[in-house]
Amino acid sequence: MMTNIRQASVPQAAIRHDPVAPTRTRRLAPGGSIDAHRHDDHQIVYAGRGVLTVTTGEGSWVAPGTRAIWVPAGTVHAHRAYGELDLHLVGLPVTENPLGLDTPTVLAVSPLLRELLIAYTRAEGDDCPERARLRAVLLDQLRASAQQPLHLPAPTVPLLRALCDILQADPGDSRTLADLGRQVGASDRTLSRLFRADLGMTFPQWRTQLRLHHALILLTERTPVTAVAHQCGWSSTSAFIEVFRRTFGHTPGSHRTE
Repeated sequence: MMTNIRQASVPQAAIRHDPVAPTRTRRLAPGGSIDAHRHDDHQIVYAGRGVLTVTTGEGSWVAPGTRAIWVPAGTVHAHRAYGELDLHLVGLPVTENPLGLDTPTVLAVSPLLRELLIAYTRAEGDDCPERARLRAVLLDQLRASAQQPLHLPAPTVPLLRALCDILQADPGDSRTLADLGRQVGASDRTLSRLFRADLGMTFPQWRTQLRLHHALILLTERTPVTAVAHQCGWSSTSAFIEVFRRTFGHTPGSHRTE
């Protein structure tokens, strides 16, 4: 589903260095991707249509049309599109960090911020007074954006990598941690401790994040809600709808990808 960048295993020569983070709109076809690269600038990444994943050595961040992703300067990252993707990119100099964030973060996008991002990235050109005012309002709206817990951290411990790879291949796998532990050769107590120490969350929290990531992708592919709930391992459609609504602020049936 999503391939994590493990910076230790990626040759530095394979990582593209684009010093300036561009400000523009780019379209990606379903399944399209942008390979691992880094900028000397900060960047705001927003999918006005479709669902976007940003992957770094620390894990993956997913963003539907109600979310944007903050990518700090120097972060090696890759993009992947699910559905027809309108990618809106805003570059900011390293000296300008309106959010005070030094790690990738998912941000809530209000209707006003959405329109500002679209307008600013489509109107390329010099910073005329009108464009400067548009940019100032955009940054004000960013400062007011709530941070969203939509990070799927990547494990560094071999035991956890083996377990997480199993669930990445089948997010609907509903086996207990003890059952999965028998497959990878570790007790559920050991694995629980490793999840907290290595990923900063419990096993149920990590699995829920994985399932939500997968659900967004399936919904973008227009999979029926009931089928999404089943494929992602929820016990019932109503349980899936409730978790989705609490996380994204709307039901999966009303999820907008265009």
